[in-house]
Amino acid sequence: MTSAPPTSPPARTADRPSLVSPWLRRALLLNLVLEVGIVVTGGLVRLTGSGLGCPTWPECVPGSYVPVREQAEGFHRFIEFGNRTLTGAVGFGALFVLYAVWRWAGRRRDLMVPAWIVLMGVATQAVLGGITVRTGLHPATVAAHFLVSMALVATSAFLLVRSEEPPGPRALVVPPLVARLAWLACAVAAAVLVLGTVVTGSGPHSGDADEPARFGFDPRTISWLHADAVMLFIGLVVAVWVAARLTATSPRAAEAWRWVLLVTLVQGLVGYVQYLAGLPEVLVIAHMLLASLLVVALTAGMVRLRSRALTPAPPATPAPPSTHTLSTDTPG
Repeated sequence: MTSAPPTSPPARTADRPSLVSPWLRRALLLNLVLEVGIVVTGGLVRLTGSGLGCPTWPECVPGSYVPVREQAEGFHRFIEFGNRTLTGAVGFGALFVLYAVWRWAGRRRDLMVPAWIVLMGVATQAVLGGITVRTGLHPATVAAHFLVSMALVATSAFLLVRSEEPPGPRALVVPPLVARLAWLACAVAAAVLVLGTVVTGSGPHSGDADEPARFGFDPRTISWLHADAVMLFIGLVVAVWVAARLTATSPRAAEAWRWVLLVTLVQGLVGYVQYLAGLPEVLVIAHMLLASLLVVALTAGMVRLRSRALTPAPPATPAPPSTHTLSTDTPG
């Protein structure tokens, strides 16, 4: 009787998540929530006309870092000061991310570099916010302020999604043509965001109740141009999603782009409704929140287009010949 050959251990698949410290995940998630939150509170500042509630920077009013009743403007001072305070929380969150990657991710280069980018981006945002106040909320500086926030949201989302995968080079799970199509979708998304800031700078929500700053564009024309870019983006997202479903070797790619499509459709619906309803504040805030969530989903979609190559199972060691054989000799 011979023993059965040993069973080879299964190959490790690329879709199996890596072990991530819960503290690392918490730090990265907190940072992402703060980055999205600062976008929403910044929108609240603009929608309530509180952009110059604190008329100077870095002080709120001359001689004081906190709002003073005699010098600051009504309730606007509390909204603007609250947004500045949250900026400080965002800064601490960025520092925590840097420490978390150093402490719980083995100083992975693919995470350490974007962690530094987040920290430097927050510092840039603080300075840019001061320039925005000192230029009287010029729409160009307001637009730059928002676009840098979107870049920080994307970087923060990349940190969170990428941390769930092991370090090292990763291969495409879709054909190169699909990846190029996805990058084209990202480029169109960037154009949509830029056009969105131009729409804002041409509309009624400049950021300050008394000193409106406007681009010299017709709001209706620029709004329809923005909508056309959104339609092109939707078409590209549908194409990437369908292609990922048909060709991807990992189901996570198609799932991620399905979320991109869902958020995009909801965002488009809210955008049309807010335009037809005359830009009510609650829908504008929802539109800004959805813009941030779309950037998060799009970043996750791009990360999921790649995965670690399959790790082959080690070769099975042949079993030694069995020493337990049946004898055919008869006693006698």
